[in-house]
Amino acid sequence: MTLYKNYTLFFVTAIVVAISGNAQQIQINQLGYGIDAPKIAAVTNMEKGSRFYLTSLNYGDTVYSGVLLPAHTDTYANQMPVQLADFSTFQQPGVYHLLVPGAQNQPIVYIQSQPFYAVGKALIKGFYYQRASMPLLPAYAGMWRREAGHPDTAVFIHSSAATAQRPVGSVIVTPGGWYDAGDYNKYIVNSGITVYTLLNAYSNFSPYFDTLHLYIPESNNTLPDLLDEVLYNLRWMLTMQDTDGGVYHKCTNAAFDGMIMPNAAMQPRYVVQKSTAATLDFAAVMAQASRIFAQWNQVLPGLSDSCKKAAIHAWQWAEGHPNIDYNQVQMNAKFKPAITTGAYGDTQLLDEWFWAAAELAITTEDAVYIHWLLQYKVPPVTIPSWNRVAALGMYSLLDNRRLLPQKLGLLADSLYRVLIQNADALLHHANGAMHTVMGQCADDFIWGSNAVAANQGIWLLHAFMLTGQRRYLNGALSNADYLLGRNASGYCYVTGFGVKSPMHPHHRPSIADGIEPPVPGLLVGGPNPGKQDGQAYPNIFPETAYTDNDKAYACNEIAINWNAPAVYLLNGLNYLATQGVWGK
Repeated sequence: MTLYKNYTLFFVTAIVVAISGNAQQIQINQLGYGIDAPKIAAVTNMEKGSRFYLTSLNYGDTVYSGVLLPAHTDTYANQMPVQLADFSTFQQPGVYHLLVPGAQNQPIVYIQSQPFYAVGKALIKGFYYQRASMPLLPAYAGMWRREAGHPDTAVFIHSSAATAQRPVGSVIVTPGGWYDAGDYNKYIVNSGITVYTLLNAYSNFSPYFDTLHLYIPESNNTLPDLLDEVLYNLRWMLTMQDTDGGVYHKCTNAAFDGMIMPNAAMQPRYVVQKSTAATLDFAAVMAQASRIFAQWNQVLPGLSDSCKKAAIHAWQWAEGHPNIDYNQVQMNAKFKPAITTGAYGDTQLLDEWFWAAAELAITTEDAVYIHWLLQYKVPPVTIPSWNRVAALGMYSLLDNRRLLPQKLGLLADSLYRVLIQNADALLHHANGAMHTVMGQCADDFIWGSNAVAANQGIWLLHAFMLTGQRRYLNGALSNADYLLGRNASGYCYVTGFGVKSPMHPHHRPSIADGIEPPVPGLLVGGPNPGKQDGQAYPNIFPETAYTDNDKAYACNEIAINWNAPAVYLLNGLNYLATQGVWGK
């Protein structure tokens, strides 16, 4: 059961909060709690000693009551006092009101076996709504149907990418793929971590995804819908490899399109300079895809082999071009037309080398890649992002540990310790005001902070799957709660879900289509005190530095590499719920 947007309640709540600067608010996971999972709500600005109550929907019966826990101040929300209502021991499925005398809201609480089922599916289908080069038909897109945009069947070789075989101004065909974010361009670097995360989700939870139907055009074929969606972008990525093995950094306009629908966007399209980062990301993803699609050879003959060959060719190009950074400012000083869309430049490439070597070593078992892993120190392994991808190689090596040659055993042992030590560090910070792993460090609140929360959850799920220790699962669940409403802003950050979620994301189709609700299933970036968009935010405090404004791209844009970890986290939790491990 999913609580979709109640516009009246959202409007009234917004007025109350605006009038009462220190309003007493109850912040919950607006999508619901597992029957035997932790169930915690955060209550702000209340007097000490207040009680809370769970009642039936008609307020007739009190089914549970308790005392709010002692207050803690939320360091990153202007020292806001927060008390927790913990009703974890109540395990009766159903729909209830949560009441705290004096609070401004009386949220509805759902308790059910798979509270993230609907939103998990919607987050995957969010990628369908991002497809380039094809119309979105009413049968699959509903009211968000639209005409095809950017066929990309005549894309120019930019002067920065010209070779003798493909001189400047020549044309290639590179259709399909996903629009990267709120704009209409397609970037290899961002596609790399996105496709990896979705394929890693499939690898870890394939029994769940094998039967998950998303109502996309390919739903009636024999391939799982998640893999169908990934394949739409993977095939585009394959078209971005030059004949020499190098990979173009992006397929792009010279400048961003206006706030128009895709079919109205008619600027010339270019593929630009090949970069080492893009090529290594490509190599890693193609090696990973080769492994996963190998089991589907009868359905997709030749795909696995083509991906492996493309990965090897890309690695070979990178060996000959080990440090070609994509520096858009320098490129524009030398080549025309100037390109002003997203740069995704990265000068620290050891993590990309490590990730690509790991994937190729697992897939090919070739001594070249094994030797690389043995010769080089593992780069710092941090919560992953588009330019910090060492953790992706770590996940793959640990997921495939039993298949690795014995000589990589010491490396795997080292990576295991890194993963567990960092998981423990995350949990060490999970006892703050909101009782979520997310938000206990100022560095959490960056551009795309919601992806930080989701990726922290993925890290903890890997720790849980490696150790079976329930505390890691609970930490991952706490970050699901954060994304879905138990946070200082009170937003469920996925469009189309919850009683208070973004209505005005920085997302061109959602702005230009004339439809009041935004495209559903998109995770917005989240609180970001950097405010790089120059818009007015309600305040400057990190955890509440968010505004539902379509011009506020630094906090309210969407991006495929933010949706992907949310797909992994929420659907992974769904799968584990079906296995009965939430209550152990």
